[in-house]
Amino acid sequence: MDVLYDFMIGLGIALTPEHLLYALIGCLIGTLVGVLPGIGSAGGMVILLPLTYSLPPTGAIIMLAAIFYGSYYGGTITTVLMNVPGEVASVATMLDGHAMARQGRAGIALSIAAIGSFIGGTVAVFGLVLLAPVLAQLALAFGPPEFFALMLLGLATLTFLAGESMLKALIMAVFGLLLGTIGTDPTMGSPRFTLGLVPLLGGLDFVPVVMGLFGLSEVLRSAEKPPPTLNRSDLKKIYPSRQDMKDSNGAIARGTLLGFLLGLIPGTSQALASFVSYGVEKACAKRPELFGKGAIQGVAGPETANNAHANAALIPLFTLGIPGSPSVAILLGAFIINGLAPGPLLFEEHPEIVWPIIASMIVGNFILLLLNVPLIGMWVRILQIPSRILTPIIVLFICLGTYLVNNSVFDVWVMILFGIAGYILQKLEFPLAPVALTLIIGPMMEGAVRQALSISRGDVTILFGSTLSSTLLVLALLIFTLPLWRRSGLVRVRGQLAQAED
Repeated sequence: MDVLYDFMIGLGIALTPEHLLYALIGCLIGTLVGVLPGIGSAGGMVILLPLTYSLPPTGAIIMLAAIFYGSYYGGTITTVLMNVPGEVASVATMLDGHAMARQGRAGIALSIAAIGSFIGGTVAVFGLVLLAPVLAQLALAFGPPEFFALMLLGLATLTFLAGESMLKALIMAVFGLLLGTIGTDPTMGSPRFTLGLVPLLGGLDFVPVVMGLFGLSEVLRSAEKPPPTLNRSDLKKIYPSRQDMKDSNGAIARGTLLGFLLGLIPGTSQALASFVSYGVEKACAKRPELFGKGAIQGVAGPETANNAHANAALIPLFTLGIPGSPSVAILLGAFIINGLAPGPLLFEEHPEIVWPIIASMIVGNFILLLLNVPLIGMWVRILQIPSRILTPIIVLFICLGTYLVNNSVFDVWVMILFGIAGYILQKLEFPLAPVALTLIIGPMMEGAVRQALSISRGDVTILFGSTLSSTLLVLALLIFTLPLWRRSGLVRVRGQLAQAED
């Protein structure tokens, strides 16, 4: 009960006009950062971090935290409307979100994304309040072997991103894994597959690759075919129907749980939570063939998961002082700049600061919901802009977002190269989603397995030595073999039907 009492005191402080203003400014900036493709929450926070030096510690961190989780709301807008991922975590949403927009259901897609994001983020904050100490101990159970098993489980979700050909999906997955090996060897420190190019020593940045594969390639494809005719009356539909909510309820609940649990583990990303959620929804769907063609569950699940992950990722920061992502690391820097040390003693030594910050996340999620849903009608009008005007704007956004990640012209050339590659691959009917998934997971898997083998001096049994890692590996194996079970069941049913006809 002491925890709830402290939270209510913090909520009262968070609702003061001064702190409401900081939360509002952070939410507005976060939404804008999300709308601009490629910048990401970390980029927006870094740009504005110096401005917080003169602010009170509580207000400064409230504003930076609002930018962090607010960017995921904004990233959905360009993802759904333009098929350009505003945030890396929005790649999974793009698979069905833009398809809904082409069907005249852009407003509904954005509404359900905002509702799911609000629920996922709010539930995660309450989890932070009630369960933080216990869940932090659970996160400590993940060493390199368990982390490798978790990444392998995430990799197993590519079976749900395969499209019509599992062979093509596996080829693209291997392609993504190979791309992830470019850069500097994490153990030996030597260049690897860099072709002598200095900008590649740090590896291929995810943003230029995704911008090219999914953004520029879509622009090239749309240039050779007339844009779809959208019914203006359909575009005016903003709020989801009762049936839309019924179809989305399960996806939102599962996305909240998945995002929350994955957010507890330092090193996992929102993109991983989104992809895992998408795979789960496709596995649970009564009609999985609709995914990729505008299934509302394919928007509700990933969007809920990435926002639940964003808020849950703060639990290891507050309780253990462990940042799980670049954005959370910037928040850690903001704490240190203001003389605060996140960790077990933070709640005891500075309750007057930490509890208002936590409570402000509830307030911030309400602000984002109120900001986003009424403005959906305005965003949807973007689809009514003639393609001859909209296409150059999209290309400008893609180039600008790619450049601003590292202020690098080289990244723009990488984006163009992968844009052409993505166009050719789509013409050949190769799925692109497995590339994005394995490019995220590949380097993390490699780092985890090499750390584990260094600890065990080359003994591979360490990878399945614990109960947790063994359980995760078994689950990954079951998911990998699921298509074979489905196929054998389908063949059996067809055989029985043929016998019945005879």
